[in-house]
Amino acid sequence: MSASVLRKAMEEGKGVVRLAPNWVPRSFCRPGRRIRLHPNDYYALGLKRGGIDERWFSSTTPADNGPDTPENEGLSFVVTDDGEKALLTELVELYKGEAVGEDIWAKYHRWPMYSKFFDNLGPLPHHIHHRDQHANLVGLSGKPEMYFFPAQYNNYPGEYAFTFFGVTPGTPKAKMLEILKNFPKGDNDILAYSQGYKLRVDTGWDVPAGILHAPGSLCTYEPQFASDVYAMYQSVLLGDHTVGEDLLWANTPEDKRGDYEYLLDVIDWEANVDPAFFAHRFMEPVRCAGSEEEGWYEEWICYKSEVAGAKRLTVLPGGEATVRDPGAYGTICVEGFGKIGVHDLESPTLIRFGQLTRDEYFVTAAAAREGVTVKNLSRTQPLVLLKHMADTSEAAPFRK
Repeated sequence: MSASVLRKAMEEGKGVVRLAPNWVPRSFCRPGRRIRLHPNDYYALGLKRGGIDERWFSSTTPADNGPDTPENEGLSFVVTDDGEKALLTELVELYKGEAVGEDIWAKYHRWPMYSKFFDNLGPLPHHIHHRDQHANLVGLSGKPEMYFFPAQYNNYPGEYAFTFFGVTPGTPKAKMLEILKNFPKGDNDILAYSQGYKLRVDTGWDVPAGILHAPGSLCTYEPQFASDVYAMYQSVLLGDHTVGEDLLWANTPEDKRGDYEYLLDVIDWEANVDPAFFAHRFMEPVRCAGSEEEGWYEEWICYKSEVAGAKRLTVLPGGEATVRDPGAYGTICVEGFGKIGVHDLESPTLIRFGQLTRDEYFVTAAAAREGVTVKNLSRTQPLVLLKHMADTSEAAPFRK
């Protein structure tokens, strides 16, 4: 059944397939209410599951939300024109290299990234995503990620539009060990040994695995490697919101629980105390194709990682662009309306939980190489798409 649905979707879209909105709750977060979900639906999954503050894109990665996580949470579904659905995971397994690219399939045997809108009212705890050597111990992969703060999804800044990164240079490891041991006692004051940065819309950050980070309250577009591994290292947040000790030991092997030296080892120390952290990790959009005169242009917005990244495509009113990419990508329309290939394309104002939209698509590798035509049917408004991908080889010149 799934195979026939997927073949229909591939034939209808000529290798560009429509995806259903993929909502994910987090019990330890408070929704920022900027991801265009209907105001009555942020707790559609019930108080126990928490508010919905994430929408995942082009995901073949299950969400890790504890024992109450339902089947397929976090996984994207392909949708045909008549509303039939099948998992994007199954499309990748069926079409393999044609879907994700022969090189990507040979290396990973899966689609190795996804993106999301993360939309929290306040800051998150200073936390970490494990590197491969630690994530592999619990059967997972490391998780590098990138941030971009789209203006279209940031009509207000939330409670705290500042992000902390890393460890202040000069901090002794012994001090960080003491901070970790103080977690169960109250406020472990970890942010006193980190550095804060004011967030600005339409800019971004590169956050490799092993970097401590406390995301601020701008709605964030996050391309990342296909993993949901993390551990929270901060015990008390702004407004005295507390973090459960179980999250300090999240994704820790059973034989390492209670071993604070292990938690310290998870930190990539040299990368965290880098005195040139801003220069190495901050990203502003870089033009890479097109021009205003041509009626369209494209920019790299997340380009410092070798495993995932993102571009922003802008098509001016009445314009049209046929864009070729070396590999597969997912895309979300954040402004305007028009066409992507044969599909209608529009950025919704309001979405009910469970409602289908026409703002998200997955472009298979074969279609991306052939070229996808994007048309702006508005006379006044730009058409803006964010494109997330695993193949960032074209971004290599911008990584310095």
